[in-house]
Amino acid sequence: MNIQRWIGRRQPSWQALETLLKKLESKGLKSLKAEEIRQLASLYRSVSADLARAKTNQVGERVTQDLQALTTRGYAQVYQGDRKQEWQAVLEFYRWGFPAAVQEAGGYIAFATALFIFGGVVAWWLAWHDPMFMNLLLPAEMIEKVRDRGELWMGSILGIEPLASSSIMINNIKVSFAAIAGGMTAGLATTYILLLNGLLIGTVGALVGQNNLALPFWAFVFPHGALELPAIFLAGGAGFLLAKAILFPGKYRRADALKVYGMQAANLVFGIVPMLVIAGIIEGFVSPQPAIPDLVKYAIGTGLFVALVGYLSYKKPIANSH
Repeated sequence: MNIQRWIGRRQPSWQALETLLKKLESKGLKSLKAEEIRQLASLYRSVSADLARAKTNQVGERVTQDLQALTTRGYAQVYQGDRKQEWQAVLEFYRWGFPAAVQEAGGYIAFATALFIFGGVVAWWLAWHDPMFMNLLLPAEMIEKVRDRGELWMGSILGIEPLASSSIMINNIKVSFAAIAGGMTAGLATTYILLLNGLLIGTVGALVGQNNLALPFWAFVFPHGALELPAIFLAGGAGFLLAKAILFPGKYRRADALKVYGMQAANLVFGIVPMLVIAGIIEGFVSPQPAIPDLVKYAIGTGLFVALVGYLSYKKPIANSH
């Protein structure tokens, strides 16, 4: 390779990249036109290749160092811009995208919520009137502790809050993902999970109600339940979206329907996971704390739920074309 000829041929590209980088570093990305941004990416790739060639052919320490410095600056600008755009996309999703996904799937989420509530009401009524039903769903140790000793079981979390919190998060995420994946069984598994969880909460509600422990029990549930239960309803809605793709693809082929409704379900999943992480932290560190008065716990749960409803009701404003 004729080194001097190669340097003379490639130097205009290096100077062009240098000029764009100076402009970008001093005035920011907004100072570049769309064509200049495309040119920047192209020049960065070509100069990176030049650096590799310079190292391979030993064109000289000075040229290699200059190219190394140029590509380092180019990398910082090109990929920093990508990261900024990625973070902007994430923030944009949680600001508008997730609420829009929830609103779009509102009917499926409402159906999932109704199944849970139905299971809870039926279980509460049966458990209140038939002790045998309660024995079918709840562990004997739990029933004995509440009925015979007048105690709740949440004190076991105290002293192991970090471990309990992480375990709770993992369990809740597993339940939610199972409800979502259950959509692939035409919604049967999703229905089962929602009804079962409703049955359990309804039965526990009857147990604590019969033994005058309803107030402290629901004080425990309110802070984390304000996020945890809606997350499960959203997961159920995502599962029913997948079930619709299988059972009622409509104008789509089933494979295409799964892509369309699967994307809607995925948007719900991206929002569900942070909700469950926050709920797990609250359940581990706030809900079981005896130092926090019950009324404060009720206030925390109510505030979180109102804030969640308000957030999920957001609608992205339509840009004014005038």
